[in-house]
Amino acid sequence: MFVGLNNTPSGERIHIGFFGRRNSGKSSLVNAITGQDLALVSDIKGTTTDPVYKAMELAPLGPVMIIDTPGIDDKGELGDLRVKKTYQVLNKTDLAILVIDTVYGKAKEEKEIEALFKEKKIDYLIVYNKIDLVAQNAVKEDNVIYVSAKTGYRIRELKEKIAGLAISEKPKQRLVADLIKPSDFVVLVTPIDQAAPKGRLILPQQQTIRDILDADATAIVVKDTDLSDTLDGLGKKPRMVITDSQAFERVAAVTPEDIYLTSFSILFARYKGILDHAVKGARALDKLEDGDTILISEGCTHHRQCEDIGTVKIPAWIRDYTKKDFNFKFSSGGQYPTDLAEFKLIIHCGGCMLNEKEMRYRLNSAVDQGVPITNYGILISYMQGILDRSIAVFPNLLEQIEG
Repeated sequence: MFVGLNNTPSGERIHIGFFGRRNSGKSSLVNAITGQDLALVSDIKGTTTDPVYKAMELAPLGPVMIIDTPGIDDKGELGDLRVKKTYQVLNKTDLAILVIDTVYGKAKEEKEIEALFKEKKIDYLIVYNKIDLVAQNAVKEDNVIYVSAKTGYRIRELKEKIAGLAISEKPKQRLVADLIKPSDFVVLVTPIDQAAPKGRLILPQQQTIRDILDADATAIVVKDTDLSDTLDGLGKKPRMVITDSQAFERVAAVTPEDIYLTSFSILFARYKGILDHAVKGARALDKLEDGDTILISEGCTHHRQCEDIGTVKIPAWIRDYTKKDFNFKFSSGGQYPTDLAEFKLIIHCGGCMLNEKEMRYRLNSAVDQGVPITNYGILISYMQGILDRSIAVFPNLLEQIEG
């Protein structure tokens, strides 16, 4: 059952999307499953005009993100935009729920989106809603269930099916725990500057600390200005130093060569499954020409500071490194371009707010369209001449890339 909301980041939640035609009962079904009035319900077609996201807990899965989408049969200019937004949700969907009005049965729109589920290799469940209005024999298929959101008929069985489909047998990649041993020291460098949030650490730092503790190792958190004194006073050589990408150069200068050095952004590149492509993508910077267009993309939206890393610092560092003039374009949150033909390089953030499904989609879009892609930390370490050192902690990575 669903219980109270916790603080698990959206990128760590299983994303469950509800799709179907208008008035098929998607929103009613979401409310029935969650036991809450999360989605607006009306007899008027097209009540849901934008994807609605709600973080919940679903036993035995744990944290999930429920996504209620506009109808896939919406009409008109605005309707077409809503349908487009619905289809974009597929790029982050781990499990799709196709809701069909039992009274009308499956139509071409459902058949088309079902074909997309298969094409994108998304596990899915077909739910025939409003069974209370129809007297008929239910189809016996593994991924089909007949329910009534109105009466609650078989809602419990639907929850169990969702949980069964969403549990993945694939082992979860760890951020850093598989690179360290119990009792290891790991030093985390977190600059406290104008861009640092007041009174807290940013999400990649929080998640890394938790993963270190889960590995029974010791996390030591310092500002970049205190790193040298900390290393001198530890009395024990740390297994590795993990730094914010912006401080890479300063941190590398004071970290002994016999201590592994990497960044939060690089750890997240591996965590999200794009590390090998990101290393290759960084090297593409040297091949760009004056006037080429570079996309700098962030997975979240936030208030930009005057010294914002994505829109200010990285473009400046690139110009200084290449001595060339490029055209920079920017995207944030869910606004990721479908057509990447104009870009000669894509530089992405660590993607801590994106789930692996969406990060993989962005990577595959770039690969399919022949556009090199990298991320903040890897590009910065490459421009500073320390890329090989910053990925040395990952066994055999360079051999795999060169091979």
